[in-house]
Amino acid sequence: MPKKNVRISNKTDKPDNVVEKEILIERECASIEKTLPGFMRGFFSYMRSSLLPMSRLAYLHDIRFFCNYLINNTDLTNANDIKDIKASEFDKIRGADINVYLDFCRNYHVETEDSVHVYTNNNRTLSRKKSSISVLFKYLYREEIISRNITDQFNPIRVQKASEREIKALQDNEVMVMLDAVSTGSNLTPTERQYWEKTKKRDKAILVLFLTYGLRLSELHQLNVSSFNFSRGEFKIYRKRGKESLMPLNNQTVLKALHEYIDFERLSADKIQPGDEDALFLSLQGKRMTERQIRQLVKKYTSIGMSTSRDAGYSPHKLRATAATSLIGRGNSIFDVQALLDHEHITTTQLYAAHKLNTKRDLIGSFEWDDEFDK
Repeated sequence: MPKKNVRISNKTDKPDNVVEKEILIERECASIEKTLPGFMRGFFSYMRSSLLPMSRLAYLHDIRFFCNYLINNTDLTNANDIKDIKASEFDKIRGADINVYLDFCRNYHVETEDSVHVYTNNNRTLSRKKSSISVLFKYLYREEIISRNITDQFNPIRVQKASEREIKALQDNEVMVMLDAVSTGSNLTPTERQYWEKTKKRDKAILVLFLTYGLRLSELHQLNVSSFNFSRGEFKIYRKRGKESLMPLNNQTVLKALHEYIDFERLSADKIQPGDEDALFLSLQGKRMTERQIRQLVKKYTSIGMSTSRDAGYSPHKLRATAATSLIGRGNSIFDVQALLDHEHITTTQLYAAHKLNTKRDLIGSFEWDDEFDK
């Protein structure tokens, strides 16, 4: 059956691309829900009212995976299709069965005709999978679809607290090396330089926006030309939870990078694909850049800044951390930084305040044993 074109009649004040992404997430959720047992229908409504769209989608993927596990790896159901799993079979599942499932998720493989895919999950991912199942079973118990709440029998999963993890961010000197690379093409391979010649102004504008505003990848990806009001000195972004936020456009580095890209490098209208005419950051094919393309771009330039391999480069989220640590390191209020980065809780911002980037380096550097180096 040919794939149908989806036409969006947007009556909101949100840009079409933002509404389209929301609709695509909703459609994917609905597609998964159709494959799951009918007795979970009320649970789907519950998730729509209590979870963010991306969290809801992740939960649905986890629940579908669990149902597949029941069919293919256990004798807990007689069903051959997920939709045929019965509530009475769910009622017979015990905490020990869930613990075995979570242990299975640590390391499992999927065989195809010509290959074997091995999947490994860390404790953070396992904790989310456990959470998905816990929320489901608690709901089914509350609605008397199953007879007991087994979630207190689930084994705990140790996940590092945020304060226990080392914050990964670029140092100021690494930022300067990275920006020099995107400005001059230094340290790029011959192949990379060929692309850089065509996209250097775009790439620099992307990096500068990440570094200055600490934008999330999704926030930058959704930017349009119409998001910017240069005369008023502001631009609009769409946060998590559907929030709109106006950002000040008074940083000269950002303004210069944006104008140079838009005025001198961005593709002309006749070379842009239909539907992407307003997209700010375009690929060489004239389409809105994908999140994956932006992620790879950031990974390349951060690896140059840190003088490491391309595979060891940082994600856009690490540039968000770089913005946070740099702003706090320059003496800005953590409450102001919290507002800029849209942290829901001040404790998140405090992690960056507690992270003194060069403390260890300065401490060890000043502790010499040899008189030749002792200052």
